[in-house]
Amino acid sequence: MKLNCKTAADVLRAIREHEVQIVDLRFTDVPGMWQHTSFSPTTLDEEAIAEGLGFDGSSIRGFQQIQESDMLLVPDPTTAFLDPFFEHKTLVLICDVKDPVTKEYYSRDPRGIAKKAEQYLRLSGIGDTAYFGPEAEFFVFNDVRYGQDVNYGLYEVDSVEGHWNSTAEEAPNLGHKIRPKEGYFPVPPSDTLQNVRSEMVRVMELLGIPVECHHHEVATAGQGEIDMRFDTLVRMADNLMIYKYVVKNVARQRGLTATFMPKPLYGDNGSGMHVHQSIWKGEKPTFAGEGGYAGLSDIARWYIGGLLKHAPAVLAFAAPTTNSYRRLVPGFEAPVNLAWSMRNRSAACRIPMYSESPKAKRVEFRCPDPSCNPYLAFAAMLMAGLDGIRNRIDPGDPIDKNIYDLPPEEAAEIAKVPGQLSEAIAALERDHGFLMEGDVFTADFIESYIAYKRENELDPIRLRPHPYEFVLYYDV
Repeated sequence: MKLNCKTAADVLRAIREHEVQIVDLRFTDVPGMWQHTSFSPTTLDEEAIAEGLGFDGSSIRGFQQIQESDMLLVPDPTTAFLDPFFEHKTLVLICDVKDPVTKEYYSRDPRGIAKKAEQYLRLSGIGDTAYFGPEAEFFVFNDVRYGQDVNYGLYEVDSVEGHWNSTAEEAPNLGHKIRPKEGYFPVPPSDTLQNVRSEMVRVMELLGIPVECHHHEVATAGQGEIDMRFDTLVRMADNLMIYKYVVKNVARQRGLTATFMPKPLYGDNGSGMHVHQSIWKGEKPTFAGEGGYAGLSDIARWYIGGLLKHAPAVLAFAAPTTNSYRRLVPGFEAPVNLAWSMRNRSAACRIPMYSESPKAKRVEFRCPDPSCNPYLAFAAMLMAGLDGIRNRIDPGDPIDKNIYDLPPEEAAEIAKVPGQLSEAIAALERDHGFLMEGDVFTADFIESYIAYKRENELDPIRLRPHPYEFVLYYDV
């Protein structure tokens, strides 16, 4: 239940009125997972909420070293809601992480970085508000097993919808399995998850997240999408963290398991997260322009130019896992071409044309996926777009045809997204000046992020045998 608090006093009043038993403080680590610590309501007063409560940052992924571990969690009263999943009545507050000495945003706090990006937009004079609307896809499975050790590596997922279960002993098997790449919009009984997704929507709306629609997605086994109404950058990142929390916990309550891993199935569509974005100045939508291509202003074109120019570096945050690049391959509706177009879904940047209203003018960046940390991904996209506006970066001519069907010599002229995470990290290492404008991203954060990715994700994958290598090479 959304509590509509504005101040610390409102939070304390809500604690009394709803007879809250536990106050749960939540924040996001660098990879993008929610972390939490719970307090008795008796420990909180207005001063504690305003000044923050201490915690050890040295044990959080991507945060402090042990010799400088003390950090503050500063709750945002406007985020307060009652958790729908806990046994004891629990009030949740999303927090910023601040340095206890300087009282400034901690340089490695993702939410603080997102707040600084919003502030930089306002100071730039380009606009007052950046709106973001992510379309996060996910899988819901009936069973998952995975593991890796010195002498084995395996994974297996299963879904009653999966076409591979057409001959399974299900006592009885009632058929209606979804054929490969035919999962988009079928009604039940093929779509077995309508009630599950509807429950997810109900809970999200209870927590104050406006939802527009939900549906089954393309993949054969349990892939879904729930579309939230757009919101401001930080608020939408907060909402996406709640969205993922709700999806996972509603699934678990029903004996299912949900994942935002981009590519859990071989040979079928992965989960993307197309991100709609626009900038407003006061009541004016700055992306709308009369007579321009698709009704866009020069500001919108330059924003697209910045996104395309910096896309390889941005994807270090927006497609931040090694698994992300199992999805970003041609032939699976994944946008690997750094081009832009009106309506063309094979381009990295698309201009939706559902409405002619100037208020609806926006760009849809199609490369990201839902494994990202939304605070970092949205902030990086905004900073790339603002760099494009500031430097009037031309995105080139739009491409209004299926890029996948272009002749090889024509297709070769279009720049591509990185082919793997290591390339995106290398791009970030080369190209990060645009992120550091206004001290939004700091050198300390970028250096620590690159080191974290290489040490904790790239090297562990690089050093381990892949199960399919046994198929290819065991008998050589």
